[in-house]
Amino acid sequence: MNFTIRNAKKEDMPAVLELITELAIFEKEPDAVEVTVKDLEEDGFGEQPAFHCFVATVNSKIEGIALIYNRYSSWKGKIIHLEDLIVSQAMRGTGLGTALLDIVVKYSYDLGVKRINWEVIDWNESAIAFYEKKGAKVLRDWDVVWLDEAGIKNYVAKL
Repeated sequence: MNFTIRNAKKEDMPAVLELITELAIFEKEPDAVEVTVKDLEEDGFGEQPAFHCFVATVNSKIEGIALIYNRYSSWKGKIIHLEDLIVSQAMRGTGLGTALLDIVVKYSYDLGVKRINWEVIDWNESAIAFYEKKGAKVLRDWDVVWLDEAGIKNYVAKL
């Protein structure tokens, strides 16, 4: 199969959002996506982009994405966070996921980062196996902690 991996463009954001929504449905959170095309365009392509995105195209159609951003570890220094690596359901198992992960790793290596972080849902055994096969460590003894928008508002109200 012929595919191309390239940097995303602003005009790719509707297709990027479609894949984000597809992932949310796969992860049984169909109503969780709040980000809009406008958010993605402004946040990814403004004066200080909040993220970098790679897209995988097959016959000019976006079939996969890898969305990353810079983080800083107090233990390691500069790191990259892989927010999402998504391949459309129809294209899973074709090598697109490997190609997207490869470009993220090469990009991160060129930046000189010390680590690449990401999360994987615990029941997605095929993704876990894929990442472990690539040499990633899945830290099953760590829990993800986050404070959502409502929690932030409630927290601030109590200050």
